[in-house]
Amino acid sequence: MSSLTVPPEDDTYRSVGYALKRAQQALRAHLDAELRTIGLTTPQYSVLAGLERSESLSNAELARQAFVTPQTMQAIVVGLERDGLVKRAAHPLHGRVLTTNLTQEGRSVVQEAHKIAARAETLVRNAVAPDDPEVIYAALLRIADAMP
Repeated sequence: MSSLTVPPEDDTYRSVGYALKRAQQALRAHLDAELRTIGLTTPQYSVLAGLERSESLSNAELARQAFVTPQTMQAIVVGLERDGLVKRAAHPLHGRVLTTNLTQEGRSVVQEAHKIAARAETLVRNAVAPDDPEVIYAALLRIADAMP
C-alpha cells in the first residue's frame, strides 16, 4: 500500500479548515524566517504595517488589527520601542492612553518588510492562481464572510 494514499472524505485532515490552517501555518513559518533576517517577527511586522496605515493607534487598536491579545501587544510594542522602531506618547484627549507611532527607523524597516511580504504573497498567488491572483483573495474573503 502506498504511503501517499488519499484519506477518506470524512477524514479531518482532508477538510477545508485543516487545509486553510496548514497553508496559514506554512505562510507564517515562511514569513517568520524571512523577516528574522531584518530582525522582525511576523506580529512586529503587522504592528509596523498597521501604524504605517494609521498613525497614533492605541495598544487595544493595534491588538485587534494584529489578532493578538492586548497583553501580547504590550510586549510587542515595548520591544519595538526598545529597538527604536516606534515611539509612544500620551493620547491628546485620554492622558492615560498611550498612542504609538513609527519612528524614521521604523518606516525604513517596514519598507524592507513589505518587500519580504510581497515575495511571500507572490509565492502564494503563483501556487493557486498565477493567471488570476484575485481568485484566491476573493475566495478567502467569501469564506470569512460566510462565517456567522
